[in-house]
Amino acid sequence: MSPARNPDMPRSQAQRGGTPREAARPAAISVPAPDTPSPDGAAAGAAPPAVLLLDTCVLISNVLRRLLLHLAAQGCLRPAWSRVIGEEWRRNAARLWDVPADEVAAQWQALQRDFPQADLGEVEAYKQGLRYSDPKDWHVVAAGRAALARWPGQPAAILTRNLKDFDRRELRGLGLQLYEPDRYLELCWAAHGGPLRDALESLAQELAQIEAAPPLHEVLGRERLYRLRKLWHGQGGQGGQGSHARQDEMRPKPPGAARPGEAQAQQKRTRSQS
Repeated sequence: MSPARNPDMPRSQAQRGGTPREAARPAAISVPAPDTPSPDGAAAGAAPPAVLLLDTCVLISNVLRRLLLHLAAQGCLRPAWSRVIGEEWRRNAARLWDVPADEVAAQWQALQRDFPQADLGEVEAYKQGLRYSDPKDWHVVAAGRAALARWPGQPAAILTRNLKDFDRRELRGLGLQLYEPDRYLELCWAAHGGPLRDALESLAQELAQIEAAPPLHEVLGRERLYRLRKLWHGQGGQGGQGSHARQDEMRPKPPGAARPGEAQAQQKRTRSQS
Protein backbone atom coordinates (compact mmCIF):
# COMPACT_ATOMS: atom_id res chain seq x y z
CA MET A 1 0.00 0.00 0.00
CA SER A 2 2.84 2.39 0.62
CA PRO A 3 5.39 3.81 -1.77
CA ALA A 4 8.76 2.12 -2.10
CA ARG A 5 10.40 4.31 0.53
CA ASN A 6 7.58 4.09 3.04
CA PRO A 7 8.10 1.22 5.54
CA ASP A 8 4.48 1.24 6.68
CA MET A 9 3.09 -0.93 3.88
CA PRO A 10 4.42 -3.25 1.15
CA ARG A 11 5.44 -1.91 -2.23
CA SER A 12 2.92 -4.15 -3.98
CA GLN A 13 0.08 -2.28 -2.29
CA ALA A 14 1.62 1.05 -3.25
CA GLN A 15 1.63 -0.09 -6.84
CA ARG A 16 -2.04 -0.97 -6.61
CA GLY A 17 -2.72 2.36 -4.95
CA GLY A 18 -4.78 0.80 -2.16
CA THR A 19 -7.88 1.11 -4.34
CA PRO A 20 -10.98 -0.91 -3.47
CA ARG A 21 -12.30 -3.06 -6.30
CA GLU A 22 -15.98 -3.38 -5.45
CA ALA A 23 -17.87 -3.24 -8.73
CA ALA A 24 -21.33 -2.41 -7.44
CA ARG A 25 -21.99 0.61 -5.28
CA PRO A 26 -25.23 1.79 -3.72
CA ALA A 27 -26.84 4.61 -5.65
CA ALA A 28 -27.94 6.46 -2.55
CA ILE A 29 -25.68 7.85 0.15
CA SER A 30 -26.81 7.14 3.68
CA VAL A 31 -25.44 9.48 6.35
CA PRO A 32 -27.00 8.65 9.72
CA ALA A 33 -26.36 11.05 12.57
CA PRO A 34 -24.49 9.76 15.61
CA ASP A 35 -26.47 9.35 18.80
CA THR A 36 -23.72 10.50 21.13
CA PRO A 37 -21.33 13.46 21.19
CA SER A 38 -17.80 13.00 19.93
CA PRO A 39 -14.93 12.69 22.45
CA ASP A 40 -13.85 16.28 21.90
CA GLY A 41 -17.25 17.60 22.94
CA ALA A 42 -18.78 18.18 19.50
CA ALA A 43 -22.54 18.49 19.55
CA ALA A 44 -24.58 15.33 19.17
CA GLY A 45 -26.16 14.92 15.76
CA ALA A 46 -23.12 15.98 13.74
CA ALA A 47 -22.78 13.84 10.62
CA PRO A 48 -20.03 13.60 8.00
CA PRO A 49 -20.96 15.36 4.76
CA ALA A 50 -22.01 12.92 2.04
CA VAL A 51 -19.95 14.55 -0.73
CA LEU A 52 -16.22 14.82 -0.05
CA LEU A 53 -13.79 16.77 -2.23
CA LEU A 54 -10.40 15.14 -1.63
CA ASP A 55 -7.47 17.54 -1.78
CA THR A 56 -4.20 16.24 -3.21
CA CYS A 57 -2.55 16.15 0.22
CA VAL A 58 -5.25 13.70 1.36
CA LEU A 59 -5.20 11.49 -1.73
CA ILE A 60 -1.40 11.19 -1.60
CA SER A 61 -1.59 9.44 1.80
CA ASN A 62 -1.85 5.69 1.26
CA VAL A 63 -3.56 5.23 4.63
CA LEU A 64 -6.12 7.99 4.15
CA ARG A 65 -6.82 7.04 0.56
CA ARG A 66 -7.42 3.44 1.55
CA LEU A 67 -9.74 4.25 4.46
CA LEU A 68 -11.75 6.88 2.61
CA LEU A 69 -12.17 4.92 -0.60
CA HIS A 70 -13.23 1.86 1.38
CA LEU A 71 -15.98 4.01 2.93
CA ALA A 72 -16.87 5.29 -0.53
CA ALA A 73 -17.10 1.75 -1.92
CA GLN A 74 -19.51 0.91 0.93
CA GLY A 75 -21.78 3.84 0.00
CA CYS A 76 -20.84 5.96 3.01
CA LEU A 77 -19.63 8.96 1.00
CA ARG A 78 -19.17 10.25 -2.54
CA PRO A 79 -15.50 11.03 -3.29
CA ALA A 80 -14.71 13.86 -5.68
CA TRP A 81 -11.64 15.36 -7.30
CA SER A 82 -10.80 17.42 -10.40
CA ARG A 83 -8.51 17.29 -13.38
CA VAL A 84 -6.02 19.56 -11.60
CA ILE A 85 -6.06 17.46 -8.44
CA GLY A 86 -5.42 14.38 -10.56
CA GLU A 87 -2.45 16.05 -12.24
CA GLU A 88 -1.02 17.11 -8.87
CA TRP A 89 -1.49 13.60 -7.49
CA ARG A 90 0.30 11.92 -10.38
CA ARG A 91 3.17 14.40 -10.30
CA ASN A 92 3.70 14.21 -6.53
CA ALA A 93 3.17 10.46 -6.31
CA ALA A 94 5.87 9.77 -8.90
CA ARG A 95 8.28 12.02 -7.02
CA LEU A 96 7.52 10.86 -3.46
CA TRP A 97 7.18 7.16 -4.22
CA ASP A 98 10.09 7.06 -6.66
CA VAL A 99 8.11 4.98 -9.16
CA PRO A 100 7.81 5.44 -12.95
CA ALA A 101 5.27 7.97 -14.19
CA ASP A 102 3.46 5.37 -16.29
CA GLU A 103 2.95 3.21 -13.18
CA VAL A 104 1.46 6.17 -11.31
CA ALA A 105 -0.74 6.96 -14.31
CA ALA A 106 -2.04 3.39 -14.25
CA GLN A 107 -2.92 3.77 -10.56
CA TRP A 108 -4.83 6.94 -11.33
CA GLN A 109 -6.74 5.24 -14.12
CA ALA A 110 -7.68 2.51 -11.65
CA LEU A 111 -9.12 5.16 -9.33
CA GLN A 112 -11.05 6.63 -12.23
CA ARG A 113 -12.51 3.24 -13.12
CA ASP A 114 -13.44 2.41 -9.54
CA PHE A 115 -15.13 5.77 -8.97
CA PRO A 116 -16.30 7.00 -12.38
CA GLN A 117 -18.42 9.83 -10.97
CA ALA A 118 -15.63 11.28 -8.83
CA ASP A 119 -13.75 13.24 -11.49
CA LEU A 120 -15.35 16.65 -11.90
CA GLY A 121 -13.16 17.46 -14.87
CA GLU A 122 -12.41 21.09 -15.68
CA VAL A 123 -13.57 23.45 -12.89
CA GLU A 124 -11.97 26.74 -13.95
CA ALA A 125 -15.32 28.51 -14.33
CA TYR A 126 -16.10 27.91 -10.65
CA LYS A 127 -13.19 30.12 -9.58
CA GLN A 128 -15.24 33.18 -10.45
CA GLY A 129 -15.87 35.40 -7.42
CA LEU A 130 -13.34 33.78 -5.10
CA ARG A 131 -11.37 36.26 -3.01
CA TYR A 132 -10.29 35.17 0.45
CA SER A 133 -8.89 31.66 0.26
CA ASP A 134 -5.29 31.20 -0.90
CA PRO A 135 -5.29 31.73 -4.70
CA LYS A 136 -3.13 28.64 -5.24
CA ASP A 137 -5.99 26.58 -3.78
CA TRP A 138 -8.80 28.25 -5.67
CA HIS A 139 -8.91 25.20 -7.89
CA VAL A 140 -9.81 23.12 -4.81
CA VAL A 141 -12.64 25.49 -3.83
CA ALA A 142 -13.78 25.52 -7.45
CA ALA A 143 -13.90 21.74 -7.45
CA GLY A 144 -15.99 21.86 -4.26
CA ARG A 145 -18.45 24.18 -5.99
CA ALA A 146 -18.56 21.84 -8.96
CA ALA A 147 -19.35 18.96 -6.60
CA LEU A 148 -22.28 20.92 -5.18
CA ALA A 149 -23.54 21.44 -8.71
CA ARG A 150 -23.18 17.75 -9.59
CA TRP A 151 -24.94 16.56 -6.42
CA PRO A 152 -27.37 19.34 -5.50
CA GLY A 153 -28.99 19.16 -2.11
CA GLN A 154 -26.30 16.96 -0.57
CA PRO A 155 -23.93 18.42 2.04
CA ALA A 156 -20.41 18.77 0.66
CA ALA A 157 -17.04 19.39 2.24
CA ILE A 158 -13.42 19.90 1.30
CA LEU A 159 -11.08 17.47 3.06
CA THR A 160 -7.54 18.80 3.41
CA ARG A 161 -4.58 18.98 5.74
CA ASN A 162 -4.01 22.63 4.80
CA LEU A 163 -6.86 24.29 6.67
CA LYS A 164 -5.03 27.62 6.86
CA ASP A 165 -5.20 28.01 3.08
CA PHE A 166 -9.00 28.16 3.07
CA ASP A 167 -11.26 30.93 4.36
CA ARG A 168 -14.06 29.28 6.32
CA ARG A 169 -16.40 32.24 5.99
CA GLU A 170 -16.00 32.27 2.24
CA LEU A 171 -16.63 28.52 2.09
CA ARG A 172 -19.74 28.80 4.27
CA GLY A 173 -21.07 31.44 1.91
CA LEU A 174 -20.63 29.00 -0.95
CA GLY A 175 -22.33 26.17 0.95
CA LEU A 176 -19.12 24.21 1.55
CA GLN A 177 -17.80 22.74 4.77
CA LEU A 178 -14.12 22.29 5.63
CA TYR A 179 -12.58 19.34 7.47
CA GLU A 180 -9.18 17.94 8.28
CA PRO A 181 -8.93 14.14 8.00
CA ASP A 182 -8.83 13.19 11.68
CA ARG A 183 -11.98 15.12 12.54
CA TYR A 184 -13.83 13.80 9.51
CA LEU A 185 -12.93 10.19 10.31
CA GLU A 186 -14.04 10.76 13.89
CA LEU A 187 -17.48 11.63 12.55
CA CYS A 188 -17.36 8.59 10.28
CA TRP A 189 -16.60 6.41 13.30
CA ALA A 190 -19.94 7.47 14.80
CA ALA A 191 -21.92 7.38 11.56
CA HIS A 192 -20.27 4.49 9.68
CA GLY A 193 -18.48 2.62 12.43
CA GLY A 194 -18.79 -0.85 10.92
CA PRO A 195 -17.17 -0.14 7.53
CA LEU A 196 -14.47 2.04 9.10
CA ARG A 197 -13.58 -0.59 11.70
CA ASP A 198 -13.47 -3.21 8.96
CA ALA A 199 -11.01 -1.08 7.00
CA LEU A 200 -8.85 -0.52 10.07
CA GLU A 201 -8.87 -4.21 10.99
CA SER A 202 -7.84 -5.14 7.46
CA LEU A 203 -5.02 -2.62 7.62
CA ALA A 204 -3.89 -3.91 11.03
CA GLN A 205 -3.80 -7.50 9.78
CA GLU A 206 -1.86 -6.49 6.69
CA LEU A 207 0.71 -4.66 8.80
CA ALA A 208 1.02 -7.67 11.08
CA GLN A 209 2.22 -9.80 8.16
CA ILE A 210 5.03 -7.41 7.25
CA GLU A 211 8.37 -7.95 8.93
CA ALA A 212 9.45 -4.91 10.98
CA ALA A 213 6.30 -2.95 10.08
CA PRO A 214 4.97 -0.65 12.82
CA PRO A 215 1.64 -1.54 14.48
CA LEU A 216 -1.52 0.21 13.37
CA HIS A 217 -1.71 2.64 16.30
CA GLU A 218 1.79 3.88 15.41
CA VAL A 219 0.86 4.28 11.73
CA LEU A 220 -2.22 6.29 12.70
CA GLY A 221 -0.01 8.53 14.83
CA ARG A 222 2.36 9.12 11.92
CA GLU A 223 -0.66 10.13 9.85
CA ARG A 224 -1.73 12.56 12.60
CA LEU A 225 -4.98 10.64 13.06
CA TYR A 226 -4.91 11.00 16.83
CA ARG A 227 -8.66 11.01 17.39
CA LEU A 228 -9.12 7.95 15.23
CA ARG A 229 -6.27 6.22 17.04
CA LYS A 230 -7.93 6.93 20.39
CA LEU A 231 -11.23 5.51 19.14
CA TRP A 232 -9.49 2.46 17.71
CA HIS A 233 -7.62 1.93 20.98
CA GLY A 234 -10.79 2.14 23.06
CA GLN A 235 -13.07 -0.07 21.00
CA GLY A 236 -13.14 -2.99 23.40
CA GLY A 237 -9.53 -4.07 23.42
CA GLN A 238 -9.03 -4.32 19.64
CA GLY A 239 -6.65 -1.39 19.35
CA GLY A 240 -3.61 0.12 21.02
CA GLN A 241 -1.36 -2.22 22.97
CA GLY A 242 -3.88 -5.07 22.88
CA SER A 243 -3.92 -4.94 19.11
CA HIS A 244 -0.15 -4.64 19.10
CA ALA A 245 0.10 -7.85 21.12
CA ARG A 246 -2.17 -9.70 18.72
CA GLN A 247 -0.22 -8.36 15.77
CA ASP A 248 2.97 -9.72 17.37
CA GLU A 249 1.29 -13.12 17.60
CA MET A 250 0.38 -12.91 13.90
CA ARG A 251 3.88 -12.02 12.72
CA PRO A 252 5.82 -14.89 11.09
CA LYS A 253 8.07 -16.56 13.67
CA PRO A 254 11.57 -17.90 12.89
CA PRO A 255 11.96 -21.69 12.90
CA GLY A 256 11.98 -23.06 16.44
CA ALA A 257 10.65 -19.84 17.99
CA ALA A 258 8.11 -20.37 20.75
CA ARG A 259 4.70 -18.79 20.43
CA PRO A 260 3.33 -16.62 23.25
CA GLY A 261 2.59 -18.83 26.26
CA GLU A 262 4.49 -21.88 24.98
CA ALA A 263 7.51 -21.24 27.21
CA GLN A 264 5.35 -21.06 30.34
CA ALA A 265 3.49 -24.22 29.33
CA GLN A 266 6.77 -26.07 28.79
CA GLN A 267 7.99 -25.00 32.24
CA LYS A 268 4.81 -26.36 33.84
CA ARG A 269 5.20 -29.71 32.01
CA THR A 270 8.81 -29.97 33.13
CA ARG A 271 7.91 -29.32 36.80
CA SER A 272 5.10 -31.89 36.69
CA GLN A 273 7.41 -34.56 35.27
CA SER A 274 10.19 -33.96 37.82
